[in-house]
Amino acid sequence: MAKTGEIAAFALGEKKTAMVNLPAQFVTSSTADMKGQKYSDLVDYANNSEKTNDLNNESMNDLIDLKEQFSKPGYANRNSAVTETHPIFGSNKLNYDNHDISVLRKNLDEAQKNGNNIHELAFSIRGDWLVKNDLYDPETRMIDQNKLKHAEQEVAKTLINKGFNLPLGENENDVVWFGVIHQDTDHLNMHLWFAKKSRETRPEMLKQEGKYKGQPIGVIPLEVIEQAKRQFRKQLMSSQELRRHQEILKGVGGFKKGIVETAPDNLFNDRHAKAIKQIYDALPQDMKGRWQVGNAHLTAGKGKVAKANQLTNQLLDDLFDKELKPEYEGFKSLAQEYDAINIEDQGVMHKEQRKWSENKEDELRKRLANQLYKHLAQIEDTSINDIDQQISELLSYVKKPDKGVNVDKTKILTSPQENKLASKSLLNNLNQNTTKQIGDQMPVRGGSFTKISRLWRQDIRAETNAERQFLRNQKKVEQEKAQEEYESEISRGI
Repeated sequence: MAKTGEIAAFALGEKKTAMVNLPAQFVTSSTADMKGQKYSDLVDYANNSEKTNDLNNESMNDLIDLKEQFSKPGYANRNSAVTETHPIFGSNKLNYDNHDISVLRKNLDEAQKNGNNIHELAFSIRGDWLVKNDLYDPETRMIDQNKLKHAEQEVAKTLINKGFNLPLGENENDVVWFGVIHQDTDHLNMHLWFAKKSRETRPEMLKQEGKYKGQPIGVIPLEVIEQAKRQFRKQLMSSQELRRHQEILKGVGGFKKGIVETAPDNLFNDRHAKAIKQIYDALPQDMKGRWQVGNAHLTAGKGKVAKANQLTNQLLDDLFDKELKPEYEGFKSLAQEYDAINIEDQGVMHKEQRKWSENKEDELRKRLANQLYKHLAQIEDTSINDIDQQISELLSYVKKPDKGVNVDKTKILTSPQENKLASKSLLNNLNQNTTKQIGDQMPVRGGSFTKISRLWRQDIRAETNAERQFLRNQKKVEQEKAQEEYESEISRGI
């Protein structure tokens, strides 16, 4: 980032960088004391009118090291970065007045006196992302600052309550925090500072060994910071962007559900009998009943189940290339579309990072493999010839015309538009047909091997019912939370 010399003149058209960054740092009270610095000086830094402005509120300069911020009087409130008369905000107000600032200073000095760390996190937000989510108009340079502040208020709760071994505060009044929006760089920067007020005595929150033994823990785990970034992005997304994300995720889930539900009907036929027999032979009989892919990929080539995993992966390749080709291509197409969204939001991935679509495909393949192994374990411990006979008997019942989804499986999708249209059509067909297929395709048969398809369907029905109940519960929780937030805002007069 670089200073622009102007307010809200954010760069546009940037590529390969994350839409929202969240670097974190902290300073110990002993370091600040040694240098003659006061936590309350950060209020002046935040309140610098060169960086803030409230006149462009409508609905970050290079991230200076926290230690250096102490040496810059009025950094947070400097005039070149803010546009608000009272730009500093906290947990219960979007604009602090002089009395609030006075109380804030007192609380910060108390935190420092009691030997606690001061933590800072800074959301650096690209102009493109602000525009896409209706948070910034580059022509008028208006910013929806209130929406940004509300989002940071929620994220602050996550960082303070989940960023350490225990919630940072021992009660709701034991943490002091404040934030500010700075606009004088090519990215919008939202700073957040927080500290525990009372002296920390809880063993879980103190370093237990080494050079800093007895001092408060300062590092916030990376996974908590990533969670905060996701929460922040989700809260600020426009309704259009949220719908776009949700439609893709719903589509991926729909294809996955369709593949899992129709897999048994497409696996247990004479074309795959030999492959299934080879998989059964490759599974270690001394582990029967405990056959699982585990944490490894199907192609990992390690462990007792490695050979069976590789054969199963080949079977799934064949299945996805023939019987379930349209469904699989729809699944991959939408998952890769979500990869593109992740790159927009998070920047270009590192070499060692796996794409979202790759993880989703691994999950699908593992689920199908584990389901197959679970039901292959139902085969009775008989001779190989008996097993061959059981497979033969099973196939005699399923040599019927396919009752799969009624789609043109020979069509090759070549353009994004065709992929999207086909994806929508396939999902509609899946929703209409898969429920009917589950109950009427295979008659009840004797022999333990012939139970596989029936048991598979029972598992699917149980999982579907559990998923529906979970979604109903989630919806109820979200409704209750929304009502609580609304009542809280009304009571605060926001």
